[in-house]
Amino acid sequence: MSEMFNPSAAATAFDHTTTIVAVLELSGKSWLFGAVAPGLKTRAKRSLAARDIASVTKALEHLKAQAQKAGLAVARTVLAYEAGRDGFWIARALAQQGIEVHVMHPASVPIERRAKRKKTDRIDVDLLLTTLLGWLRGEPGRCTMAPIPTQEEEDMREPGRRRDALVGDRLKVENRIGALLTRYGIVGFKPRLKSAEKKLAGLKTYDGAPLPPETSKSLKRLLAQHRLLSQQLAEIEEERAKVVEVKTPDRLQRKIQRLAGLFGLGVETATVLVHEVLSRRFKDRRALGAFVGLTGTPYDSGGSKTEQGISKSGNPQVRRMLSQLAWRWLRHQPESELARWFHARLAGSKGRMKKVLIVALARKLLIALWRYVETGEVPAGVRLAAR
Repeated sequence: MSEMFNPSAAATAFDHTTTIVAVLELSGKSWLFGAVAPGLKTRAKRSLAARDIASVTKALEHLKAQAQKAGLAVARTVLAYEAGRDGFWIARALAQQGIEVHVMHPASVPIERRAKRKKTDRIDVDLLLTTLLGWLRGEPGRCTMAPIPTQEEEDMREPGRRRDALVGDRLKVENRIGALLTRYGIVGFKPRLKSAEKKLAGLKTYDGAPLPPETSKSLKRLLAQHRLLSQQLAEIEEERAKVVEVKTPDRLQRKIQRLAGLFGLGVETATVLVHEVLSRRFKDRRALGAFVGLTGTPYDSGGSKTEQGISKSGNPQVRRMLSQLAWRWLRHQPESELARWFHARLAGSKGRMKKVLIVALARKLLIALWRYVETGEVPAGVRLAAR
């Protein structure tokens, strides 16, 4: 998956007389298989047991045999399904059988909007087949495909995603603790302190009375959850920090070390950026911006022209992190060319313009960091971290 990938166009020209085109409509209980095959006048449809890869390959082999009976030799088999809960294991399993597999972005599949839309699995299969056929023919705007990662690539991203979930879970626990204490007029309690448990035992209500027993038990349980989440976060961060000490780094570790060598950019941010974005190869800066959803969405129809904001089509975790990094960049790298550009464009403005420009800075910063890890070219005016 580290190779160049175009989500909007097929890499191979489509020949209907030698290609089986199939789709899967997935659900937890069963899969619906649909296909168009050379020599067949109708679309094939059949229900399969969920997660039964052998049945899928058997259905494709049956179609290939029918095409041969009609005097047509099948040279290519293409199958697609929508990205969802099942992830990419299906694509990897079918690819091992020599099948060309694509995973569709569900939101990119066009649907009927004139009235209430009928929705059944059989209708969805027809829609997916029509969309896939158009995509293979190179029709613009049909749909976009997701890059299929290897199992190793998915695994390397798990710690960062787990950390993001742990941070959210810990914040929820902190909010619940704060909400419970506020009922009794108590504010300012900090669960992250080492002495939090001791301080909790000495808390008094607004009138100086001890906390009610059941509320006290709930707070102790929440504090125990908080300690566990904090411990798991510390373990992940400790493991992440070891990458800067690797003496003979691989391609991705080298990129992480380069990013972590910039003042104000930590190991965690560098690791997430590399694993989620910079491990992939992009054709140009526009493809990079589009991948993370930081490109504009202009509306230009008739006499109406407006900008609708960024597309937000990429990874929300990465966009959120880039926005935070942009603010940190202004504080830690004030002499950099990007920071000077930001302040020159801002020209003292406040409010909405500041938020718009920080998004633009985040996009420019991502492109500058991409060039840095690929070529070693340090962004202009950037201060390196002391070693």
